[in-house]
Amino acid sequence: MTLRTLLATTVALTFAGQALAQDFNDPAEFKKQREQLSMTPQGPEGQPWAQHLGDGMVDTAKYKKDGQVTLCFSNAGVFNPWRVVGLNNLNAEAELHKDRLKELIVVDAEGKDDKQISDIEALVSGGKCDALIVSPNTTAALTPAVEAACGKLPVVVFDRGVNTSCPVTYIHPVGGYGFGITSGEFIASKLKKGDNVLALRIMPGVDVLETRYSAAKNIFDEAGINVIGSEFTGSDRAKTKSVVEDYINRGEKIDAVWMDAGDTATAALEAFEDAGLPYPVISGEDQQDFLRKWQSEKLTAIGPSYPTYQWRTAVIAALDVLDGKQVPGPEWVLPQPAITEDVLANYVDERMPPLHYSLCGCQELPGYPERWGGKK
Repeated sequence: MTLRTLLATTVALTFAGQALAQDFNDPAEFKKQREQLSMTPQGPEGQPWAQHLGDGMVDTAKYKKDGQVTLCFSNAGVFNPWRVVGLNNLNAEAELHKDRLKELIVVDAEGKDDKQISDIEALVSGGKCDALIVSPNTTAALTPAVEAACGKLPVVVFDRGVNTSCPVTYIHPVGGYGFGITSGEFIASKLKKGDNVLALRIMPGVDVLETRYSAAKNIFDEAGINVIGSEFTGSDRAKTKSVVEDYINRGEKIDAVWMDAGDTATAALEAFEDAGLPYPVISGEDQQDFLRKWQSEKLTAIGPSYPTYQWRTAVIAALDVLDGKQVPGPEWVLPQPAITEDVLANYVDERMPPLHYSLCGCQELPGYPERWGGKK
């Protein structure tokens, strides 16, 4: 079977209840994630990165390995601030396990599917890795490489999914539907039928981003709210501002801005400032610059999250697997809180840089806050 044929085949597969890669609009998954948003997590109190939703567990006794171990991590990249914070989390978590962890090998795919496929093949064939952690760049394209790796060593996938059930566990917060539900319902509650929302998105083809949009779009459609545009910005602040300016200059009435990731939320708001227009209702994320803007300008806003503390969980899970411990699975679902007006002040931290994500779970990790660019 050629790689092209294999790739086409994997697109047609499902993974643990996820929507088909071509669709990303699964009513059953939408319903499940809506329920998960209100579930009480299991695990140590105050440590959401070590908690899980649901009762499923995976036996990993066959992977038990004595002595120090080497973990290998194939990262999609550090092409946005969320991933920069996450990688700091992962490296700092690894420092907590020096007695068990001989080496952590990290390779960066630079946002390129072909490079990540090559990276994974090199890691697996190199013979140094006792377990492989993967944060896929895109869902369907990385599935064959992950499946091939599963045949050689235990694999833990997190953040973005793949269309195969072969990893020991797939770590993620509630998910893209949950993110879209939280933000979509908030915006719908602040608008009236016939109002307009502009959707700003990062890139196509990534499951957690596609499902965020499909969930929010379903909510807007049900509420009779018009989505006047769905624009990809590539997480570029200048492009985000330019897109919003184009809509404003065309005379479009924008009552709300919905974002599938909030790292350019303040750039979107700048377009309204420059035009002398009132701020719209907006969904951002748990990023410091947005939270400060929200607080200072008294925005009508919400900060849904896809918490960066999951990068800690990936290391914990891989080491638990090599210890032969049971781990939540086949999906390790983490809590996915949102920042709302009533708790906003708890998350604004002037010590941290503008692009820092507040739900990092990193405050007790080695090197905090300087490792994350903060000031003591």
